[in-house]
Amino acid sequence: MLTVDTRRPAGPAGRISRVETLSLGTAWRDFSYVRIHTDEGLSGIGEITHPYRGRETCSLTEAMAQRHLIGADPFDVEEIWLRMYQGDFLRGGDVGGIVVSGVDQALYDIMGKALGVPAYRLTGGACRDSVRVYANGWYTGERDPQVFAAKAKEVAARGYTALKFDPFGAGLGELSRAELRFSVDIVAAVREAVPDLDLFVEGHARFAMPTAVRLVRELEPFDLGWFEEPLPWTHIERYAELRARAAMPISGGEHFHNRYEYARLFATGAVDIIQPDLSMAGGFTEIRKLAAQADVHAMLVAPHNSNSPLCTTASVHAVLGMPNLLVLETFDGLLEPYVFDALKGVLPVTGGHIGLPERPGLGVELADEVFAEHPPSHRFWNMFKEGWEKRDR
Repeated sequence: MLTVDTRRPAGPAGRISRVETLSLGTAWRDFSYVRIHTDEGLSGIGEITHPYRGRETCSLTEAMAQRHLIGADPFDVEEIWLRMYQGDFLRGGDVGGIVVSGVDQALYDIMGKALGVPAYRLTGGACRDSVRVYANGWYTGERDPQVFAAKAKEVAARGYTALKFDPFGAGLGELSRAELRFSVDIVAAVREAVPDLDLFVEGHARFAMPTAVRLVRELEPFDLGWFEEPLPWTHIERYAELRARAAMPISGGEHFHNRYEYARLFATGAVDIIQPDLSMAGGFTEIRKLAAQADVHAMLVAPHNSNSPLCTTASVHAVLGMPNLLVLETFDGLLEPYVFDALKGVLPVTGGHIGLPERPGLGVELADEVFAEHPPSHRFWNMFKEGWEKRDR
């Protein structure tokens, strides 16, 4: 089972014949993709973006293609997933997790095209007419309460009913009294500006327990939908202790790449809301299993999605049939127009929602000529450097 078996009859898509990778440079980060071709003339795409390790994910994708993909039937998603994970001795980690996730997306794209149906028809169908999304990345600029408040009003005017932001600047571990007060003032200003929106505050997994405890107390008056990753995941056992002190839900899980890494999160009751990323947590094949486990633990699912509009579109396919879905993240409003030219057919955000896909597979094709005009820049922005939220370095 851990080698490609070409003796079995191939399905309607044929067999995988070629695998390639492409990367697109933007002012924020480089977006990377895998495109898988079959000998029946079909192709499928998936996102393999890593914020800082684009070369590595592309290189590993191409190597895995030779080891595990060429000659395989793209309908054998479970076997291919296992072959990549077990055959390459992956034991967690971001680069391998991203590659497996992107390949899995591309396989569902191929299967949908071969059958003439949208990918969500292969992942449980739909139990809702649209997917509610929340805005992130909207607060680029000066870190000032009134600037945040004005930008939050702009988000609301675009029809979003929820937004997320990190008010903590370059804080790490502990916050000084003045810095903590200033961060809370930002949250207060945003809540006053948009009293009817759901607000989610991002902690970026960086506070020590005493600071996290004080923050859940200070943030209580603002009726948050969740406080995301207040603690480092090296201290996962303390998440449940913090949850017991918090008036708002605690969310997290974007850093985990499969069910095996999620096992400790479920076992410790670390969060109220899990946040698997379709492009990191194992693709369609794995994220459904994570959502089912979350349901067993009375947890909701709010997928992380800090990648390109392709991941947004693929995530919509993945969550339409997810009964315990809460909301989906999107950064699509942060991006340059040419990104949408490069990703033909991505689903638009309308009134804070994304509707049902109609085209076969994921319904998106890559425009190679746009990729050629915007090569990757391999930029790095340091979240723990003063002014990171401006995303201008």
